[in-house]
Amino acid sequence: MGRVSVSVYRRKLTNGRYGFQLANYASGKRRLDSYPTEGKAIEAAHRLARQLSERQVVAASLTNVQAAEYASANQALQSHSVNLPIAADTLAKCLDEVGDLPGLLGAVKFYTARNRRITRKRVEDVVRELIDVKRSRQVSDCYIKDLHHRLGRFGAAFQKDICDVTTPELQAWMDNLNLSTTSYQNFRRQVLMLFKFAVARGYAADNPCEGVESIKVRRGEILIYTPAEIRGLLEVASVEFVPFLVLGAFAGLRSAEIERLVWTDIRLEARHVVIDREKAKTASRRIVPMTDNLAAWLAPYAGQDGKVWPLGHEALYDTQRETSVLAGFKWKKNALRHSYASYRFALTTDAGRVAGEMGNSP
Repeated sequence: MGRVSVSVYRRKLTNGRYGFQLANYASGKRRLDSYPTEGKAIEAAHRLARQLSERQVVAASLTNVQAAEYASANQALQSHSVNLPIAADTLAKCLDEVGDLPGLLGAVKFYTARNRRITRKRVEDVVRELIDVKRSRQVSDCYIKDLHHRLGRFGAAFQKDICDVTTPELQAWMDNLNLSTTSYQNFRRQVLMLFKFAVARGYAADNPCEGVESIKVRRGEILIYTPAEIRGLLEVASVEFVPFLVLGAFAGLRSAEIERLVWTDIRLEARHVVIDREKAKTASRRIVPMTDNLAAWLAPYAGQDGKVWPLGHEALYDTQRETSVLAGFKWKKNALRHSYASYRFALTTDAGRVAGEMGNSP
């Protein structure tokens, strides 16, 4: 066709039949394209000849400027061992996907950031590394246990490199956990922290959890006990349960902190309770002053050793329920600590002081 010729070859195949191939130089290098029949091979040869002929016509009509641009483009591609026709074809396909050159450049930069500047690491390995780092910083055992629980579930669900986790995947996983709003936010907060850790150490390019929906937690009514209710609980409480009640109501200690206390932490003569960092929720040591009523209720226990609450975690819930039934009303969750905060603030009118005693923010 014109001054262009395309050769078609008849080849014997391994199965004894014949196939047809044509020599394709469209990319600048010889390539043999195979066809099952002579008719299809000749049809393809005609198409290729027309394409090459059109190129020759265009080449013959190039101006000096266009020829210089062509030579410059070829030179720019030499270091990549790519010829201009292949580069142009690839660029056209990319633009079909992305839309324009700025978008294509942005896509390339995004790909480079995610795939060439990170160390690929499995989710479960990053979880393990984060927990080891937190443990080395001497956070509380309670916090470590919570990390194991929440991030352990996350690691089990995502058996892949952490850099490959996407926001839609995270959102779908969070939605399928069927959690309360508080638990949902707790999970989101820890996964968000995990990805911040991964980004800082070069295991991920970005934090997909930032795009996961954040749910506003609506707090319920804050419940407290009246003085009459506290009196009623103390009148029916067992000998083992009285220290728990008074440390919550008259010192504002958290239930988990009381469970970790031993009697040597109760300094009756110094009139304070020591909450060591490994026993505190915030992993920060604090000294809680002992009020007169607290000292009076704890005085009969002077000289004891071992744990202040000796019966274990499961027995605590049963004891709370049984004691409140005997007192004639329902047990109010966290109300011992809330009661202390309310009455102590009314007495001192100093939010910072009360917050310091309780180990939280004002």
